Amino acid sequence: MTATDRPEPAPEALAELARAKGVDTWYRAADGTVTPVSRTTLIRVLAALDVDASTPGQARTALEEHRRDQAARPLPPCVVTRAGRPVRLDAAAGTRLVVDLEDGGTRDIPAGQELPADLPLGYHTLRAATADGWASAPLIVAPDRVPAPERRGWGFAAQLYSVLSDDSWGMGDLGDLTTLVRWSGRTLGADFALINPLHAMLPAAHADHSPYWPSSRHFPDPVHLRVDALPEYTALADTDRATVRGLRERADRLRARVLDGEALIDRDTVWALKRVALELLHRVPPSPERLRSYRDFTAREGQELTDFATARALAEAHGPDWRTWPAGLRHPASPAVREERERLAADVEFHRWLAWLVDGQLADAQAAAEEAGMAIGVVHDLAVGVHPGGAEAWALQDCLATGVAAGAPPDAFSAQGQNWRIPPWRPDALARTGYAPYAALLRRLFRHAGAVRLDHVMGLFRLWWIPEGSGIGEGTYVRYDREAMLGVLALEALRAGVYVIGEDLGTVESGVRDELAGRGVLGTSVLWLTRETTPFGEEDPGGAIVPAHRWRRPCLATLTTHDLPSTASWLTGDHVETRHRHGLLPGSLAEERKGADELRAAWLAEVARAGCATGDDLSARLVGLHRYLARTPALLLAAWLPDLVGDLRSPNLPGTSDAQPNWQLPVADADGRPVTLARLSTAPLAREVATALTGGPR
Repeated sequence: MTATDRPEPAPEALAELARAKGVDTWYRAADGTVTPVSRTTLIRVLAALDVDASTPGQARTALEEHRRDQAARPLPPCVVTRAGRPVRLDAAAGTRLVVDLEDGGTRDIPAGQELPADLPLGYHTLRAATADGWASAPLIVAPDRVPAPERRGWGFAAQLYSVLSDDSWGMGDLGDLTTLVRWSGRTLGADFALINPLHAMLPAAHADHSPYWPSSRHFPDPVHLRVDALPEYTALADTDRATVRGLRERADRLRARVLDGEALIDRDTVWALKRVALELLHRVPPSPERLRSYRDFTAREGQELTDFATARALAEAHGPDWRTWPAGLRHPASPAVREERERLAADVEFHRWLAWLVDGQLADAQAAAEEAGMAIGVVHDLAVGVHPGGAEAWALQDCLATGVAAGAPPDAFSAQGQNWRIPPWRPDALARTGYAPYAALLRRLFRHAGAVRLDHVMGLFRLWWIPEGSGIGEGTYVRYDREAMLGVLALEALRAGVYVIGEDLGTVESGVRDELAGRGVLGTSVLWLTRETTPFGEEDPGGAIVPAHRWRRPCLATLTTHDLPSTASWLTGDHVETRHRHGLLPGSLAEERKGADELRAAWLAEVARAGCATGDDLSARLVGLHRYLARTPALLLAAWLPDLVGDLRSPNLPGTSDAQPNWQLPVADADGRPVTLARLSTAPLAREVATALTGGPR
């Protein structure tokens, strides 16, 4: 955007209204330029919050209504505090306050006094006596910090679907995860395994297989089940067992084609085979113990599980995108949905049962990690949002904004910016519900995890909202209550006993990383991106590299991620050629090659200066780079599992879709030949990298 086409500042009433609703009226671009947000963008973003500011008069009216509403409120929409901190509310003088505690007790607050500092942690209700009766608001008392590791740990990072074994049905599954944690924990002394999101995907074949664009984050996808490991499998009738054996043989052929390099990972076909097998297993009468476990699970998960299972059944009956369903089915509370749920009762029950099965195998994987001696275990990944037509967007549509999508503005790492096509949380709806949907999401993900990675953790503070049909640069930031978002995160993490890793790469507002560290949330440091920052606190791609001793301690340090080139690709320069083939280079091929060569040379020189170089061939350089990671103060260190066999490909090449088989590639060696988990576990680099990360002898 040039100086001549920058938008004019919005009229004062519109700007004040936007600020009152948490909508930024300007933003700082990657180069430090302050850019005002256009009037059109503000109007459309406010409309997504159900605020009509379409004309100057409407904006003034909406602002006056907001002021009156604020003045008339006896209590805020939601009160969030930290344990040990008293809170003074702006309640009318002499107002009687009562706290209904989460455990069923009550606390009376004398008129005029602040909320006491000794309130217990939890989700409570604050009530205020008014002339019209009692007003109430959610009250959340959170801990100061998320639990943090007491010592350094290391582990492998991998896309689970890409790690195939001889027992999987064409893609990596929870049985393979169990094998991975047992091998790396027992044999190499790893402390964790970091995997991609296992969220439920749209229940139909579709072009985008990204685990970061799921149907629902509340429940995992049953495609990850290891069918043969389920107790019901051993109790199958002979004819059903023969049918499942035939399905398994078809899956074996599918897996063989993938491993022979003749096919990509095809999760839709894998699911079609598993679905038939699981329907047969569902007919097996459960043992008393299994029945009791299932009933406990469904009672615990309650209405959220019923809504999820209903959405899955409706998607199979009426199409994968709820926005195309008959009008009466487009809201979970409608009478038509209740009627259809009864008609599809068997399908709804099947999906509830599948969710229970996956929950059990997730628990088994974490238990296996702990038994293998892992200090942390499985590190699950939470996507920043969901598909707008999926189960979560249907069930929680009253808490999600419509007419906008979340993304990221243009910056030094993505010149075009990013539109993730996900509906963002509405800050006002979160407050109104006492952050219950957000808390429930975290609680489910934390239940069988040793730690959790939050994708785009900056979204707890603000998200870039892009009005539908607008360019990415025509969006603006919308603010969230950071004290509430971090407070709920800390409370759920403490109760579950898990650590939290925030993916804080890209455009990060000044002070955010410090605040996250202060709350115990670990950051993410990637070697190729660890450069001196701009005056605004963001990484400068042209800045000097940061030596090991100056890396931050509260972080997960790694060489690469699923969205970046593999280490082998970076070391050979292959990533430049790949991006060139897809038209993704901001400059000429020669310029980009030169820049990549200079950056690589600078890092290799730094590794040598630090005494971590072990040789000049590819394997030696990879070991030296991991040895360098061990020289940093980072609390957690991760090695990219495909690096053990020199994989040149990345699971995802941002900016591509049909031209690149994103999220469908198995782990492969340097020649592109897919490899099994068994071969990965015997790769010579496995022990060398483990030794490097633990600071062992050269």
